[in-house]
Amino acid sequence: MYVCSCFGITERQVREHAEAGACTPRQIASASKAGTDCGSCVRRIQGLLGRGGCPRRQLEETEPAVSVPAALAAEAFRGQDERAGVAEAA
Repeated sequence: MYVCSCFGITERQVREHAEAGACTPRQIASASKAGTDCGSCVRRIQGLLGRGGCPRRQLEETEPAVSVPAALAAEAFRGQDERAGVAEAA
């Protein structure tokens, strides 16, 4: 049975991609384009994938608690605060 009419992707193909490691609709889309045109098949793909089929990523102890982009954003705001303080004092 077809899951994605736009690209002719079948349930069997979705299951094969899932067995190969694609566990989210986005990963299925990357592998087959299913769900990337009209999007009407995304819920069906979610249903085929089910819940809990993918292992959760484990956080390693060496990972920083704050992501690098967040740290850079905080640094940028800190710099703006300091510049604003200088402007107010002048």
